[in-house]
Amino acid sequence: MKIILFGGTGMLGQGVLRECLLDPDVEKVLSIGRSRLKQVDPKIEEIVQRNLFDLSNIESRLDGYDACIFTLGVSAVGMTEADYTHLTYDLTLSIATTLVRLNPAMTFIYVSGAGTDTSERGSSMWARVKGRAENDLLKLPFEHAYMFRPAFIQPLHGITSKTTLYRVIYSVTAPLAPFLARFPKYATTTDQLGRAMLAVAKKGFPKKILESSDINAIV
Repeated sequence: MKIILFGGTGMLGQGVLRECLLDPDVEKVLSIGRSRLKQVDPKIEEIVQRNLFDLSNIESRLDGYDACIFTLGVSAVGMTEADYTHLTYDLTLSIATTLVRLNPAMTFIYVSGAGTDTSERGSSMWARVKGRAENDLLKLPFEHAYMFRPAFIQPLHGITSKTTLYRVIYSVTAPLAPFLARFPKYATTTDQLGRAMLAVAKKGFPKKILESSDINAIV
C-alpha cells in the first residue's frame, strides 16, 4: 500500500508515520508538508511544499497512491473564523480536490475531532468549520472517505505537539493516561489512532464518521 501523508511533523502525523513505518503492508509513504521530517527511512519520500494551496508543481508525483491520511491542522485559539476557515476548510478542500482528480480510487482519511458540528450551525466556531469540511469531503468522488473524530489523544514514544498550549495540557495530564485509557469513548493514543487509520485504509469501515470509541475498537 502506498500512502500520502499530510502533516507528518505534527503530533498526530508523527504517530501515523510511526505506524506506517512499522506496518509491513505499507510500501511507501509520501510525506508532504511545509517543514522537513525529523527522520529518514527507506519507505519515506518527502516533499517540502511551502505553498500547500498550490500543488501544481508536484502533481506529477501524486498519482498512483492508495490512500491519503490528512492530519494537517491548526488551533482555533485566538483566530478569527475567516482565518481559521482559510487554513482549515479552504486548504483541506483544495488539496483533496487535487488528489481526487489524480487518484479517484484513493481512500481519503481526515482528522477532525470530537464535537465536530456537521449541522454547521452550532455555537462553536471550530466545530462548524470542521463540520463543513467533513460534509464537503464526503461529497467528493473518492472511492472511500472517512472522518476520524478522536477526543483526548495521548502522545507516546516521545511524540510531542508543536502547539505550546497542547504541550502543556499533555504534560499535565500525562499521569492520568492509565486512568483515561479505561474510557475509550473519551481517549485514545497516537499508536491506536495511527493503527486504526491504516486498518481503515486497507479494509474500510461500516461508518464514514468514526468517533473515539470506534477508533479504539478497531485496534
